[in-house]
Amino acid sequence: MTSFSEIIDAITPAGGAHVPEDWQQGRTTYGGLSAALCVAGALRSMPDLPPLRSAQFTFIGPAAGALQITPAALRAGKNSVFVGVDLHAESSLATRATLSFAASRASSLRYRALPAPSVPAPELCPGFFAGGTPPRFAAQFDMLRAGGHAPLSRAAEPGLLVWFRHRDPAARHGLLGLIALADALPPAAFSMFSAPAPISTITWSIDILDADAAYGGGGEGWHLMHSRGDQAADGYTSQEMIVWNDAGIPVLAARQVVAIFV
Repeated sequence: MTSFSEIIDAITPAGGAHVPEDWQQGRTTYGGLSAALCVAGALRSMPDLPPLRSAQFTFIGPAAGALQITPAALRAGKNSVFVGVDLHAESSLATRATLSFAASRASSLRYRALPAPSVPAPELCPGFFAGGTPPRFAAQFDMLRAGGHAPLSRAAEPGLLVWFRHRDPAARHGLLGLIALADALPPAAFSMFSAPAPISTITWSIDILDADAAYGGGGEGWHLMHSRGDQAADGYTSQEMIVWNDAGIPVLAARQVVAIFV
């Protein structure tokens, strides 16, 4: 397998990148990798950016093979910088990203209401895809079911609770690895499926909840995700996701719209 670190390190000064088949989902690059490539392109072209606070990704067309990352500064203020990034595959636009970077500021408010759920340690949890056939890119990650519903279990409501991490040790810490990791699970509605079926992410928005934890990391790189679906109808599902690190710190919140072909 080609590791995540190898793909990031191989991005050319002109923004060229290549994604091998072992990072694909169907005929396109796994969405978390496409998102990470967009952020990597912005960071490389503008190395003095403050921390990433929020990002929106729209997956417009297939991305595979040779890719081109094109970042552009949209606006720079006193504390914040907005960057747009297009990811092209050959001559077609594959992913469009809008990234919001902002420096920390003094504030009298501090509030956090996202406690990590109580779950068994990773070494006590079974494999997430036990008995199933995961997509190709899933081989890049360790995924363990920490609770919630099992995949393909015809659950009455959509929900997943999973420990996961990169198998590439060099990708287990830092912002880019976190972004690539945070999209690794199938949609929460996957727990309602009775058999595997195609899916396709349309949009993914993320908020970084703790920049120090997101950029730093620690331990063995395990993160816990709770993914909860709040709608599934007409061939689409929407969901919210929260990611905690192995110290129980919430590091990322996300929303996602996914096309489901079931």
